[in-house]
Amino acid sequence: MSRLRSSWEMHQQSVAYLPDTDMETMAASTSLPDPAGEFDRNVPRICGVCGDRATGFHFNAMTCEGCKGFFRRSMKRKAMFTCPFNGDCKITKDNRRHCQACRLKRCVDIGMMKEFILTDEEVQRKREMILKRKEEEALKESLKPKLSEEQQKVIDILLEAHRKTYDPTYADFTKFRPPVRSNPSNRGAARSPSVLTQDLSSEDSTDLFGSDAFSTFPEPVEPQMFSNLVLSEENDESSSMNIDFSHLSMLPHLADLVSYSIQKVIGFAKMIPGFRNLAAEDQIALLKSSAIEVIMLRSNQSFTLEDMTWTCGSNDFKYRISDVTQAGHSMDLLEPLVKFQVGLKKLNLHEEEHVLLMAICILSPDRPGVQDTSLVESLQDRLSEILQTYIRCRHPPPGSRLLYAKMIQKLADLRSLNEEHSKQYRCLSFQPEHSMQLTPLVLEVFGNEIS
Repeated sequence: MSRLRSSWEMHQQSVAYLPDTDMETMAASTSLPDPAGEFDRNVPRICGVCGDRATGFHFNAMTCEGCKGFFRRSMKRKAMFTCPFNGDCKITKDNRRHCQACRLKRCVDIGMMKEFILTDEEVQRKREMILKRKEEEALKESLKPKLSEEQQKVIDILLEAHRKTYDPTYADFTKFRPPVRSNPSNRGAARSPSVLTQDLSSEDSTDLFGSDAFSTFPEPVEPQMFSNLVLSEENDESSSMNIDFSHLSMLPHLADLVSYSIQKVIGFAKMIPGFRNLAAEDQIALLKSSAIEVIMLRSNQSFTLEDMTWTCGSNDFKYRISDVTQAGHSMDLLEPLVKFQVGLKKLNLHEEEHVLLMAICILSPDRPGVQDTSLVESLQDRLSEILQTYIRCRHPPPGSRLLYAKMIQKLADLRSLNEEHSKQYRCLSFQPEHSMQLTPLVLEVFGNEIS
């Protein structure tokens, strides 16, 4: 009996947290789940008393609602029934009202127990517990952060902007000057894999490498003024194919890729809510300063952790560290770059978070040359608030833990990468035989840097 009482007390505690049901019915009876999963959910359950469709375990036996109520009423009234026949009536769904004595006897025979019937006080207590539970859940739901319609609209606009300016098939890469990879045993290419292998072997689960502007998306490159691209629509012109590839053999192809990516970043920025409200000079200043950072962010979509490459379709457009060294960049940029890419990849950002981060990166009020810093800051603050709300609402733990702080740290990392890229670009552009392989757009954006 003590074991039964213990089981009953445990059940009393658990039943208060059952989902919504008819409160009166629930409070006045006790229904238990199938013991040890005896019953297949797809198999019809039969009342052990009358054979009608059962609704669950009531008072320790599988019964229908009718027999459950009959047993409860009989026990509470302490009813004494007499069979008018021989005391062995067969109880069915149709005749169960004919002989109460045999019906009650059948209830007991299949295991129904009066100890499982709640007293009036227990019924009231259970009702109060159910109500309290529902109130707690309603309060919890009301306090849960939600994205407003306006915030969701901003996210939808950014998603559309990204999808319009990023082609995951990389089909337009065939329009660039073709990639020409020199012998991988050369000095520059041979050094990079070994350095990266050493770093990766000792890497923890935080950051690890980041990408340069070289694994982004499609569209032909062209001699066009950067300011015209910002303030008007994009133009596509293929660059000259008559280039000497004998030295820094990947430079022409990657220059076209970066130039193309700049165009896409401009297209994305122009669709950010509020960006077109800025003065033309501020639009240009923001884009010139942030272009390479946003390209690095975008390229994370094509970065693969398995082989530390940017895979943009076919093997021709699979970019390794050695490919970027053959475009004139050294490991001072490429090591932290790949670290950045690995760290960003491991955050497992949702596409919504990714596009918000790119927009926040572009709308940085502390960029050199920005005049209306307060307006840019207000636009960035709005996006930051949307990002934080999105993380709280839509990014489940444990991935959401400190995610916003980690994302903001990525923006700080990008600043360092931007500085190193600028330094290496200047060294490259000072040599006429190399600068002549760059596109006019690349020369304008990175050559006339605001610093």
